[in-house]
Amino acid sequence: MSDAVVRTEEWRRPAGTLLGILGVAAAYYATGRIGLLLRVVVEGAEVTPLWLPTGIAVAALLWFGPRIWPGIALGTYLVIEHLSSFRIEDLGIVLGNTLAPLCAYLLLRRVGFHTEIDRLRDGLALVFLGGLVPMLISASIGTGVLVATGDLAPSGFWPVWSAWWAGDAMGVLVATPVLLVLPTVRMPEDAYRVAEAVALGVATGLGAFMASRSSLSLLFLVFPLLIWAAVRFQLAGSAPCVLIMSVVVISAATDQAGPFADHTLFEIMVNLQALNGSAALTALLLSAMVTEQNNIRLKIEQVCEDLAEVVERLAPRRPGD
Repeated sequence: MSDAVVRTEEWRRPAGTLLGILGVAAAYYATGRIGLLLRVVVEGAEVTPLWLPTGIAVAALLWFGPRIWPGIALGTYLVIEHLSSFRIEDLGIVLGNTLAPLCAYLLLRRVGFHTEIDRLRDGLALVFLGGLVPMLISASIGTGVLVATGDLAPSGFWPVWSAWWAGDAMGVLVATPVLLVLPTVRMPEDAYRVAEAVALGVATGLGAFMASRSSLSLLFLVFPLLIWAAVRFQLAGSAPCVLIMSVVVISAATDQAGPFADHTLFEIMVNLQALNGSAALTALLLSAMVTEQNNIRLKIEQVCEDLAEVVERLAPRRPGD
């Protein structure tokens, strides 16, 4: 029985499930508070370009199953209560923010998603079935509630909807891979490889900071670093680098610094989400492809070794051998 199965069985116990629900709620609320630090106002509504709690919700469901969904609902309630007094109409937002990750979980389970993201199909599934498609639910319900309650004018539906959807989808593309890879991360034994990993993380942070704060359009410089991370360290390297890059660039965008200066909020959001989405896709899919190719090579080497042993056994013995 695998560790994942044992872990799931343990969380099915009532006490374990309750702790899981409370843990997910706490993580959702804590990362929601962090995400709100980078919020922007679109048509009078507060939205975030990167909503990390959605990524936490999807990862928690993949780890422990749908039994922990109350933790997602409770976390959403706590975030709303932090912003303003909770109203009965806000139950719609809680519903949307809970249904979207559940839909992502069901779709990913349907296609046989591997949490190791060791195949190209897993990377594609997380992008489309885990992020882009199911987050239409939370964006549609949440924005619809704002319009229905009069907190948002009907003319502002699409700008807020697009920002809401992009933020939730980016939360899955950025946060979920980091969380899924954490249990498998091992410290490299080679000191040079450790130094390379540290240098990569520092270079990503500094590179993203310089590119996002410079008046020149140098944001494309982050891609060689993400490719380096994906090729050399696969998901264990590319996922944290994407997270670092996204947080640094979003901070510059909310400050309207560097290449984001002298642009409208809509233009900033489009450029920001295009960059974050392209970076996440590049790192996630490339790391999945490299991992898949490495696994294929290892299987071929193992088959060759087994075949060599069989041939050695079947080869006729010479006299005196």
